[in-house]
Amino acid sequence: MLKDQHILRIPGPSPIPPSVGRAMNQTMIGHRGQETKELLERILPKLKSVFGTEQDVFPVAGSGTAGLEMAVSNAAHPGDDVLVIVSGAFGDRFANICEAFQLRLHRIDVTWGDAVNPQDVQEYLQAHPEIKVVFATYCETSTGVLNPIKALAETVHAYSDALFVVDGVSCLGGAEANMDKWGVDIYVTGSQKAFMLPAGLMFIAASERAWKVIEANPQPRFYLDMRVYRKNLDKLSTPYTPALSLLFGLEQVLNLMEEEGLDNVNRRHMLMRDMTRAAFKALDIPLLTTEEDASPTVTAVRPDDFDAEALRSVVKEQFNLTLAGGQQHMKGSVFRIGHMGYCSPADVLQTLSLIEIGLVKIGKDIPLGKGVQAAQEIYLQQEEK
Repeated sequence: MLKDQHILRIPGPSPIPPSVGRAMNQTMIGHRGQETKELLERILPKLKSVFGTEQDVFPVAGSGTAGLEMAVSNAAHPGDDVLVIVSGAFGDRFANICEAFQLRLHRIDVTWGDAVNPQDVQEYLQAHPEIKVVFATYCETSTGVLNPIKALAETVHAYSDALFVVDGVSCLGGAEANMDKWGVDIYVTGSQKAFMLPAGLMFIAASERAWKVIEANPQPRFYLDMRVYRKNLDKLSTPYTPALSLLFGLEQVLNLMEEEGLDNVNRRHMLMRDMTRAAFKALDIPLLTTEEDASPTVTAVRPDDFDAEALRSVVKEQFNLTLAGGQQHMKGSVFRIGHMGYCSPADVLQTLSLIEIGLVKIGKDIPLGKGVQAAQEIYLQQEEK
C-alpha cells in the first residue's frame, strides 16, 4: 500500500479535484479590493444555477451546521412554533438548534432508512395551524435517504402559511435542486460534499416570502444575520472576512460543473448510486433504503451476517480506503459509501472491488467480482440509453 494514497469514500469531506486545489493556491488578495468584487461577480450567478433560483445565494465562512443555525435564527421569530421533520441524525440536529433558540418545537420522527411521507406532514399541519416554519433534510446523510422535497414543499404551502426550510448539505451540487420551482423558502448547503471543496464555506438562499419574515425578525443575531449579508452583497462584498482561498476554489468548482452541465452532474450521481446499489444486491447484502428513497450521493449498507466495523477496518488497513460508519443508534450496524462530487463510475468500481476483497478477508463467503460485474452492467446499460 502507498501510505500517501488515501481513497476517501465517505459522505463528506469528499475528494478535491486537482484543478480546484491549484485554484485555492493562488496568491492572496485584499478582501475589500476590486479583485474580490470581480471574483464575487463571477461566482454568484453560477451559484444561483446550482440552487435553481433567481434569488441571491450567499457564500458564508462557516460549516454546514452554521448554515442550519443561520436558517433557524433568521426564519423563526422568538417563541415561534416550528416543525422539524427528523429522518436521521441531521434532522435531529435541526431540532437541537431550534431548542437552543427556545422555539416551540414540534417533531415528526421518521424511521431511519425511510423517507418522510408528505401525508404525515399534511395531517400534522392541519392539526397544528400555529406552525410558522417547517424544517426538513433533503439528503439525510446518516441513512442515505433522499426526502421528497418537491412534494413536501407543495404540502407545506397547501396546508399552512409556514416557511419551508431545507438542509441540502449532502446533496446540492449532486442532486436536482429547483428552489424556486419547488417552493423552497430557505436552502442551505456546505462546501465539503458535492461542492468538491474543503470544509469551511456554507451557502444559503432565501425566497421573497422568507425575506419578508427575515427582515421583520427581532431574533438577536450578529455574524449569522442574513440581512447584513444581503446588504453587503448589493455592493459585491461580504460583511466579514471571506474565506478567499475557498472562493478561489469555488470559482473553479462552478466552472467544472458548468463544463459538465448540471443535468449531466446529476445523472452521473444517479448512475453511481445505481451502480453501488446493484453491486450489493448482487452480493445479497441488505441496503438500508429502498430504490425510491435512495440518495444519489451516499449509500447506506446494513449487513445482516457480518460486522460492518470489521469491514471498514480491513479496507482501511489494506487499501487506505475510508468508508463511513453508522451514527447514533446505528453505529456499528451500518456502513456508508459516499459517491459525490469529484467521484466517477471508475471510482465506484474501484471501491466496490476493494470492498469485495475486504468481505473475503473478514470471512464473508462471496463470489469475487459478482458485485463489480453487476455495477459494470448498470454502467453499460446507461451507456446504451
